[in-house]
Amino acid sequence: MCLTGVDYFSTLGYQPGIAALAAGTLSPIATLLLVTLTIFGALPVYRAVAAESPNGLGSLAMLESLLPGWRGKLLVLFLLGFVATAFIVTITLSAADATAHVLHNPFVPEFLSGWQIPVTLVLIAALGAVFLVGFSEAISIAVVLVGVYLLLNVVVLAVAAEHVLAEPSLVTDWESALTAEHSSPIALIAVSLYVMPKLALGLSGFETGVAVMPLVRGEQAERIRGAKKLLTTAALIMSVFLIASSLLTTVLIPAQEFQEGGKANGRALAYLAHAYLGDWFGTVYDISTIAILWFAGASALAGLLNIVPRYLPRYGMAPDWSRATRPMVLVFTAISFAITFVFGADVESQGGAYATGVLTLILSAAVAVTLSAWKKRGRRAAIAFGIVTLIFAYATVANIVERPDGLVIAFFFILAIVVTSLISRATRSTELRVTRITLDDQARRFIDEAAEIHLIANEPHARDRKEYVDKTREAWELHRLRDEEGALFLEVTVPDASEFESELRVIGEERYGFRILRVESPTIANAVAAILLHLRDMTGKTPGVYFHWAEGNPVGALLRYLVFGGGDVPPLTREVLRQAEPDVERRPLVHVG
Repeated sequence: MCLTGVDYFSTLGYQPGIAALAAGTLSPIATLLLVTLTIFGALPVYRAVAAESPNGLGSLAMLESLLPGWRGKLLVLFLLGFVATAFIVTITLSAADATAHVLHNPFVPEFLSGWQIPVTLVLIAALGAVFLVGFSEAISIAVVLVGVYLLLNVVVLAVAAEHVLAEPSLVTDWESALTAEHSSPIALIAVSLYVMPKLALGLSGFETGVAVMPLVRGEQAERIRGAKKLLTTAALIMSVFLIASSLLTTVLIPAQEFQEGGKANGRALAYLAHAYLGDWFGTVYDISTIAILWFAGASALAGLLNIVPRYLPRYGMAPDWSRATRPMVLVFTAISFAITFVFGADVESQGGAYATGVLTLILSAAVAVTLSAWKKRGRRAAIAFGIVTLIFAYATVANIVERPDGLVIAFFFILAIVVTSLISRATRSTELRVTRITLDDQARRFIDEAAEIHLIANEPHARDRKEYVDKTREAWELHRLRDEEGALFLEVTVPDASEFESELRVIGEERYGFRILRVESPTIANAVAAILLHLRDMTGKTPGVYFHWAEGNPVGALLRYLVFGGGDVPPLTREVLRQAEPDVERRPLVHVG
C-alpha cells in the first residue's frame, strides 16, 4: 500500500492548493464529490480490474484481450500515450512541487527564490541517477516515507482543526461566503460538478495499485483479495485526508495566498505547518513532503520502466535496447526535462495535463470492466459500471475542454509511440521471432523416417486430394522433385498476424497418402525459416523448402507481410535465414520456381 501511496498520498502536497485555486470556497464540496466518485466509482472499477488481472497487467491488458488482433494493440498504443502523460507529468509535477517546498522554506536563502526550473531539473536528474545506479529496496523506503508523511499530516490537520474549533467564526464566515456566491444548493452542486474534473489529481494511484499486485503474497485468489484490501485501504485513508485538508485549508488560509506567488501556492498544508507549529516543525514537514514527492517520481519512473518492456518489445514495436533499464532512464529523464521547460516547473499549470492522463486511464479501466461485466456478470453489473464509465467520460472530456494541454502532450506521446513502433516493427520484421519449437510424435516420426528433408510449402485451401496431387505435380515441374524422395508438405496458417514472437507447435498429419506438417504462426516466412533451422539442428541434415513465385506487386506483398503475415514468402524466408544463419554452408536451402 505504501508503494502505491508514494504516488497516491503525495498528491496531498499540492491537491488542497490546486482545489482552492480551481473551486475557491467550493473546494470542500467539490472535494467531497471527488471522494464520492473515488469510493463508489474508481474503487469498484479497480477492484474488478484486480480480479480480472491478478498478474498486475491492469486495464490495458483487459482491453487488449477484449479486442484481439491489431485493434487491441493499436488501442494499447493509443492508451500508452496517456500512460506516458500521467507518469511523466507525475515526475515533473512532483519535482516541481518538491522545489516549491524547498524554495518557500524560510531557512532557504532568498536569492534562490527564482530558481524553480534549475532546482526542479536537479531533482529530476537525481532521480534518473538513482535508477542508473540501481533501484532496490523500494518497498522499505516507501513504508518509511509514507508512514512519516501521513503521521506529520495527522499532526498538522489536528492542530489546524483545533484552531477552527477554537474560532467557530471561521466556519461561519466560510458558510456565509459560500451562500453569498451560490444562492441555492442546486447551483452549489452544479458548480462543484463543473470544477470537480480539475481535482482529478486526487484519483491518482489506482493504476499503480494494480501494477504492484505481483508483490502481494499468496496464490492467485489470495493475491486478488490482498490487492482489493490494498486498494480499499488506500482509498479510505486518502478520502479522509482529502476532505479534512480541503476544508481546513479553505477555512484557515486567505484566498490570495493560494495565488501564484502566495505562500500557500502548491503547498497549502506546509503553510499551515509553518503557521501553527513553527518553522522548525514546518521544515521537518517540508523535508518529509519533498522526500515523498521525489519518491513519487521514482514510482512513476519505475512504472514506465515496467510498462514499456511489458508491451512494446512483445509487439515487436520497440528496439531490443528498450528492454534495458539505463537507456530508457535516459530517454524518460530527457523527456521530463523538456516537459519541465514547457511548463516552467509550475505545479498548477501541470495539473490539467496530469488530470488528463489519470482520468483517461481510469476511463479506460471503466470501459474494460463494463465490457467484461457485460460478458461475464450480466446486464445489471454492466449497467452499474456503465454509469460510472459515463461519469468518468464526462470528467475526462470536461478536463480536456477546459485544459487541452494534457491532450496535446498525450497526442505527442501517442504520435511518437506509434511512429517509432511501426518503424521498429518494420525493421525487426525479418528477425526469427520464434521462442520455441516442438514437434508432436507424428511429425517427429515423419522427420526421422525421411532420408532427406524436402518441404513443399503449401497454402492450405480445400485440403482435398486434388490440392495435394496438384501441388506434387507442381513440385516435379518446377523443381524436379520426385515422389520417392519422400517430400513433406509444410502448411503454415496465420491466426493472428499482430503477434510478434510465438511458440511453434508442429503437428504431423497424413491425408490421402501425403505427409503433412501443420503449424500456426503470426508470420509464414519467419515460421518456415525457424522450422528449417530447427530441423537442421535436430537431424544434422540440410533441409530445403520448395516454393513457386507469387504473382502481384512486390510493394503490396511487403505490406501484406507486415500487416497480415503473408506476402511474398520465398524471398522473405530466404532473408530471415540469411540474418539468422550467416554461414552459407550451414544455411538451409530455399528453392523457388
